[in-house]
Amino acid sequence: MDNLSIYVVEDDESIRTMVVYALNGSGYVARGFSDSRAFFQAVDEKAPNLVLLDIMLPGEDGLSILKRLRSTPKTARIPAIMLTAKSTEMDKVRGLDMGADDYVAKPFGILELLSRIRAVARRTVESGRQTAEEGNGIFEYQNIRVDEASHIVTVDGAEVMLTRKEFKLLCDLMRNQGRVLTRDQIMEQVWGFDYGGATRTVDIHINTLRKKLGDDGTMIQTVRGVGYKIGK
Repeated sequence: MDNLSIYVVEDDESIRTMVVYALNGSGYVARGFSDSRAFFQAVDEKAPNLVLLDIMLPGEDGLSILKRLRSTPKTARIPAIMLTAKSTEMDKVRGLDMGADDYVAKPFGILELLSRIRAVARRTVESGRQTAEEGNGIFEYQNIRVDEASHIVTVDGAEVMLTRKEFKLLCDLMRNQGRVLTRDQIMEQVWGFDYGGATRTVDIHINTLRKKLGDDGTMIQTVRGVGYKIGK
């Protein structure tokens, strides 16, 4: 996982400098930004492999930046870890709902942060590379077709743009056609950890996925009190 590019958006210069220094010293290629304007200018030039976002920023905050990333096809699948002094459960759930991959509360230790980055990279960047190399999976159900290797989803022949988590969620449902996946199972498989307080996050992503699939979104069935499935 060396040489992954990581952008750090943090307005506190001392924290930003420390994190960028530690990342570069650990084999990553890190750049720091104090606000959204400089960050998005850099993203337009070259998108990173992973982003660390502080929530409390001057002007546009970290959650707004995350929302913009997730709503743009070029950046929708970039993993994002939130760095913030906010550490309540609802703050974490809100970040996860908006597509964050992990949440590190300040003050944090550099060793902990590096461990979290490695974990997210294994779940996202590296697993994506392996999928592309192995070509393991084309799933079809009625009008829905998922090519896991090329990360392409089509509905009745028309391509549908999904975020990385929406894509992973759909892959897991399509791979387990006819089987019910509980919310906890989905949380573990898609987000990579078991966080029972965030099952609402699963429901939100299911609803968004259904909308993007259009009329075929009804293929994702709710099994009341248990979870979700595709197929009989």
